[in-house]
Amino acid sequence: QVQLVESGGGLVQAGGSLRLSCAASGSILSINSMDWHRQTPGGHQRELVASITSDGVTNYADSVKGRFTISGDNAKNTVYLQMNSLKPEDTAVYYCNAAAVIYNNGGKLQRAREVWGQGTLVTVSS
Repeated sequence: QVQLVESGGGLVQAGGSLRLSCAASGSILSINSMDWHRQTPGGHQRELVASITSDGVTNYADSVKGRFTISGDNAKNTVYLQMNSLKPEDTAVYYCNAAAVIYNNGGKLQRAREVWGQGTLVTVSS
């Protein structure tokens, strides 16, 4: 099976920075893309924050452009989200997602359409 583990969340003052990490574990052969989403406290939907493909193509929500940077290490199946100039409205649980994951499951090749992490809380105080 494939698991995603996020880390790096915490409490920071407005204007500060945090770096989130998401590591995928398991007998992974390939991942098409990895994304960061966030869900605000009491919110019902997850917002796509940033994504990166295996080729390094990145995409950002307008609300974070110029402040957040997504990067990845294909060899480690890990993605990072560097968050600078944080604002109180960035407060949310941040979730990592891996799309189109091909992995070895007991000798059988299997494909997962998407895998989600458990989330890490980012709180930005004003």
